[in-house]
Amino acid sequence: MTKTFGFTSTTDDVLKGIDLTGKRILLTGVSAGLGVETACALASHGAQVVGTARDLGKAVRALSEAGLDQAAVALLELDLADLASLRRAAAELLADGHGLDLVIANAGVMAPPFGRTADGFETQFGTNHLGHFAFVNSIAALMRPGSRLVMLASSGHRFADVDLVDPNFDTTPYEPFVGYGRSKTANILFAVEFDRRYRALGLRATAVHPGAIRTELARHMGAEKLELLADSINADLAKEGKPPMAWKTPAQGAATTLWAGLVAEADAVGGRYCEDCQVSPLISDESIGFGSPGVRPYALDPETAKALWAKSEEWVSQTFDLRPAAQR
Repeated sequence: MTKTFGFTSTTDDVLKGIDLTGKRILLTGVSAGLGVETACALASHGAQVVGTARDLGKAVRALSEAGLDQAAVALLELDLADLASLRRAAAELLADGHGLDLVIANAGVMAPPFGRTADGFETQFGTNHLGHFAFVNSIAALMRPGSRLVMLASSGHRFADVDLVDPNFDTTPYEPFVGYGRSKTANILFAVEFDRRYRALGLRATAVHPGAIRTELARHMGAEKLELLADSINADLAKEGKPPMAWKTPAQGAATTLWAGLVAEADAVGGRYCEDCQVSPLISDESIGFGSPGVRPYALDPETAKALWAKSEEWVSQTFDLRPAAQR
């Protein structure tokens, strides 16, 4: 009988009794927050962890403070906001040639002032989606049959669907959380299409919402704006007759990532969106607020997922497809 996990489950709970010795796992964003927590949990169960960070010095300090020595996590420099950087990182991994059993796209940015990546994309869309899209696809050939891709998404996908016409706010007024919503919806859609394309090859993909955790991700908001957002979520929950939102610990926040990547049945989570160590329900009712579990239908739409993949290839000037020509 499969054990059921939930909101309060931790990384220790979901990985209890699991030996990851011999498993090689790549994790982006290991210099803070959930990345550090996830790296610690994986390493403590014997996994060989390859962690990426834009600032390697910061990553070394963060992992050391968490009790990991430099031998526990092999670090790789990667700036997802720079296509040249991610291509160098991918080339290094490909040259190394070692296979991967799990890829966790954890790094990200939330609600910054308007800015652009090194290649001219809006910061959040360029980093959270296009950076991971190009990097993961560039190393996908290293993923062994049976491996999975876990995209760190967010309930913030409910702020906005993707915009395939004006993704960089060239003609649309910039709103930080609209940009965040677009990028997180894109993360989910990427998992949907990756899973559709490659399940016949034995590769699966899923997207997860870790929950509300106090990490560096909210650094652009400040304490006041963060509390206002929490107040808004709690007001919605009160209208639904539900208790106020609860913050998760980092160990609880990282649990869904590890559950979806290593514990849950592949067919249960493949191409789906998960939170609280469960597959999330579809929610079409606009009155249901951010504090309640659920995923908007547009984030799982297969046709939008295909269109986003095609446009993303166009934007990064690369084409990706592991499938033999006869299967395309």
